[in-house]
Amino acid sequence: MTSSAGFTASLGRRRAYWQAGVCLAVLLGAVYLARSHWPALESGAGRLAVADQGWLLTGAVAAAGTWAASALAQQGAVVRRLPGARLTATQFAASAANHLLPAGLGAGAVNLRFLMRCGLPPGRAAGALAVKAASGAVVRLALLALLAPVCPGLLRLPRVSPLVVAAVLTAAGLAAVLLATPWWTRCRRALAAVLADIRALHARPARAAALWGGSVAFAALHALVLIAVTRAVGLPLAPLQVALLYLAASSAAALLPTPGGLGSLDAALAFALTAAGTPGAGAASAVLGYRLLTVWLPLLPGLLVLAVLVRRKAL
Repeated sequence: MTSSAGFTASLGRRRAYWQAGVCLAVLLGAVYLARSHWPALESGAGRLAVADQGWLLTGAVAAAGTWAASALAQQGAVVRRLPGARLTATQFAASAANHLLPAGLGAGAVNLRFLMRCGLPPGRAAGALAVKAASGAVVRLALLALLAPVCPGLLRLPRVSPLVVAAVLTAAGLAAVLLATPWWTRCRRALAAVLADIRALHARPARAAALWGGSVAFAALHALVLIAVTRAVGLPLAPLQVALLYLAASSAAALLPTPGGLGSLDAALAFALTAAGTPGAGAASAVLGYRLLTVWLPLLPGLLVLAVLVRRKAL
């Protein structure tokens, strides 16, 4: 038992080191890109300073709505009724924590602690987080598939080099090896528990509606924030085009474990906007405005709410 615990701890440390290393590499890459494109960033910041205040206010309202949508989706992932006010406050605090740790660990830790405080066993609480994350991923893919035919030619797949193909094949081979190990047996049990939770939730229409409705609203409101910012700075892109670009960029950025997508999402959004024909300064102003409304302005209040929840033992 002791050796097993030691192996688990060692594996956890290696995973943390790997995530920290990837996070640092991505952030350093983001800093390099920022320095390389500093004139465009400076021009974008100036353009944002004189942007339409009404559209920025609309984006701010949409950003605030994302926390309510996240709370609705989290309630939908749990059969037990959760305290609504504390649940929404927890999502606000979790979004702030998520910008300090890589790969969603901050939000996951806050929500896990909250669900356990509400009486859920650790396994059920972790399963609820997995159900919510899975529904969010499914919703993004479904919205991408829905919007892509409406905006033909907007998304262009990059050319795949032989090195990338070799890396994918290597990863597939490693996955096949893992499937034959005891590690997969434990993962299969966890997956079976999550599937059982999903069946139990969908046996209650109100919970299923909350889960999927909250997930759709969360993605749509984030897209609306970016749409409002692009309107505020006068970018010549249709709302559906901006929504499609946001969904594609956020889906790509989710593959990189940076805090709150910082660096990875910024680069993906800027690339998507410029590939759609937006000038560099306009793309920079849109990304800066989106980050201002979703990260920088709510960060300090979110951390204060987190401290209050911890002090009141809600977490």
